[in-house]
Amino acid sequence: MQNRRKFLQVSAAGSIGMMLLGTTGCKPAVVDRKTFGVGLQMYTIRDAMTADALGSLKKVSALGYKNLELAGYADGKFYGFAPAEFKKMVNDLGMDIVSSHTNVEAAGVTLDNAKIMADKHAELGVKYCIQPWIEEKDRNIESYKRMIANWNEVAKIMKADGIQFGYHNHNFEFATLDGMVPYYDIFLPEMDKDLITMELDLFWANKAGQDPVAMFNKYPGRFQNLHFKDMKTHQDPFFTVIKDDICAVGVGVIDFKGILAAKDVAGMKYLYVEDDNQGNGKTFETLDTSITNICTKILV
Repeated sequence: MQNRRKFLQVSAAGSIGMMLLGTTGCKPAVVDRKTFGVGLQMYTIRDAMTADALGSLKKVSALGYKNLELAGYADGKFYGFAPAEFKKMVNDLGMDIVSSHTNVEAAGVTLDNAKIMADKHAELGVKYCIQPWIEEKDRNIESYKRMIANWNEVAKIMKADGIQFGYHNHNFEFATLDGMVPYYDIFLPEMDKDLITMELDLFWANKAGQDPVAMFNKYPGRFQNLHFKDMKTHQDPFFTVIKDDICAVGVGVIDFKGILAAKDVAGMKYLYVEDDNQGNGKTFETLDTSITNICTKILV
């Protein structure tokens, strides 16, 4: 009994000591989420940016996002701001602008307009300018070939300003069309791989029944940017743009950790969280969930 009593006294003293260390000398370090380099595709907060651009940027920074991919270029400005002004707003909040979604329509742009677009993005200091979308009326073999030829020319102009052009997929590019799968039979072969990189959207690729790791292995180095958004359930492959199944990263069923294990094969340099549905009314709460899961469960 005396030995047991002594053991309990020592144990109690040790526990108290550990508690004191935990509250004084051994406080857990606060991890700065920005050190993880998580990016945000700004289409996710498009309504918030329209209502209050600076206030929205402050919220994004406070959540720990480091890199931004814009979705608000028009008439030489970004979200209504001159390039230098918008860049300063972002940099002052401890963030960087790495990429921008800028649509080149199927009819193409004049080379003069492409040069203006490139110069304005160069003022912003981006590394990438990404084609984000193809209108439904242009989703045919003839249009795809014409657009890709045009994008190769735009990409040359971008490269002269130190910017890499890119393409962001949905799921329709994987639907069989006239006996071909456009993404594999037209896009990847006809895009100049030295000029155009692929920005793989993992949600839409999964919805089309694609295996991202198999894609990386077949086309190594072609995927410098990845879009992270999760899906609630596994479904049979479909090719219409239905967004109802989108959820915060780490809440759904996509194996992001397994995909990231092949990031070097992919050539991945940046990842961006995206939510087409803007968090279904809880935009910043959903963004908090996504970055928390990425920093505590996926990147570690």
